[in-house]
Amino acid sequence: RFEACWPALMHDSHGVIIIFNPELPSHLKEIEMWYSCFVQQRPLLDSQCLLVAHHKPGSAGDTENLALAYPLNKLKLIHSNLEEDPEDVRMELMKYFRSLITFLSESREREEMSIIS
Repeated sequence: RFEACWPALMHDSHGVIIIFNPELPSHLKEIEMWYSCFVQQRPLLDSQCLLVAHHKPGSAGDTENLALAYPLNKLKLIHSNLEEDPEDVRMELMKYFRSLITFLSESREREEMSIIS
């Protein structure tokens, strides 16, 4: 229903975080659509995408055997449960944002060097 707004959301984006509930089979299919629309069509590199499998508090979600279809299985995947490991989630997000900043800095530097040359 909000697909008309997606181009505005994607404008000047440099990364995508897709958060889903791994316990809902429908979410596993939906993230393929999100990946296609927000990563592949943009186009962004896989390193600019982060998947977050969010587990509800008290759920006994399997964090080891989450089978994702290709090309989602190539992406960085973290599991989150904010009651049990909020600091781990924060650290993983910080790593992701640092990698985006590094990528953007290197891209700008290459662009500036190509203009100078």
